[in-house]
Formats: sequence, C-alpha cells, structure tokens
Amino acid sequence: MKREDDMGADRKSNMFVVAVRTLSSMSEEKREQKLKLFRKSGFSEDDILSTFKRAPQVFALSERKINEITEIFLTRKNVESALSSSRISRWQLPTRLSFNIILNARVSVKNTNFGHFKFDNTTISFNYGGVGVGDAFFARGRSKARSTKKMNVTVELNSNNIPNNSSLQSEIESGFLALTCHSKLSGKVQLMKLIKKKKSAEMNCAMLVNLVTKAVQDIKCQ
Repeated sequence: MKREDDMGADRKSNMFVVAVRTLSSMSEEKREQKLKLFRKSGFSEDDILSTFKRAPQVFALSERKINEITEIFLTRKNVESALSSSRISRWQLPTRLSFNIILNARVSVKNTNFGHFKFDNTTISFNYGGVGVGDAFFARGRSKARSTKKMNVTVELNSNNIPNNSSLQSEIESGFLALTCHSKLSGKVQLMKLIKKKKSAEMNCAMLVNLVTKAVQDIKCQ
C-alpha cells in the first residue's frame, strides 16, 4: 500500500479501492510517466495528490486523453480579475494636505475555464504614491464556467499615512488625484467534479479621482 499512501489516498474513503486497482494496473515506470505528464501540464504536487485522492481513475486514462483534458480545460491564463467601475458615495472636502473618500467599486472575475473557479477571501489594496490609503475586501465565492462574476465592494480611502513632503498638495490643487490598487486572487478550478487545479490572478489598476466632478475616471487594469 506504499504507493497508494505516497499518492495521498485515504484508506477510509470509498475511493481507496479504486486507488488500489488503478495503481496495481500500472507499472512504476508508467506511474512516473503519468506524474510527469500532469506536472508538464502545470499541476503542482498538491494538485496531483488532491486529484488522485478525489478521482484516482483519472490516472488510468491514456496519455492522449489526459493531454486532451488539460489542453481544453487548463489553459495558461484563464482567470482574470479587474476593477471595472468606481463611484464616490461619500466625500469629505479635501484640504490642501488631506482627503477622505468612501469609494464604491465593481470588481469582475473572468473565468474562461470549462470548470467553475472557487476563489478565496481577497483584499484589494489602494495606494497613493506607493503609500497605502485603504483596503477593500470581498468574500470567497465562485465564478461559473466560462463566465464573469461581478461584485461590489466599498472602501474608505484617507491620507492619514501619507507623509507631509509628498506631492499630495499639488495634486489636490490640480483637481486630480492619482491612485493605484493591487490584489491577488487565489483559488481552484474544478473540472467535471474530478480534477482540481490551483489558479491565481493578479490585478493592478490605475485611476484618477476627479476632485471637481467627484468621479473616478480613466480606470486601467492589467
């Protein structure tokens, strides 16, 4: 049973018998070939063990079939997140050296996989000149296969941590405030209720807050 244990099979699970049958039907050389194939397709060691634990029969598929599955379902860049729109819901008139803003933003998670994407709790950090001015949070959720999930988040932005020698005064006097935000979205894509694959997407956005119209404009995300 050493090979089953090494592959993370759960002896108390109903799938353990399937795991034993699957591994006993292949040589050690064949097993290593299958492992190399999954690694080459972008599976981490945790992904491989998780897949075997849930669905050991996947390892009995031919190399051609495994290649077809990973090629169709697991493209290299298939989860994206972006800040699609923002608006100011509360505004405290800025002084020459400070600001306080409540911002409502819409975040989109685009999933082009053929399996759904479950993502973890995520933080979006807003910055001015590299200094943190506020954090937004959205709870874990799921983006359906080949669809985009949109969520609304609210964040309070203030200049409490910005040093006095910054260019904040000149920007406020110009009528525009340049902000950036960053987040890393992590989760797993699940295919056919059998295969789970870790995925992540980073979001980096830049925007301008128009202090005259009290609007957020020129949002650009990568």
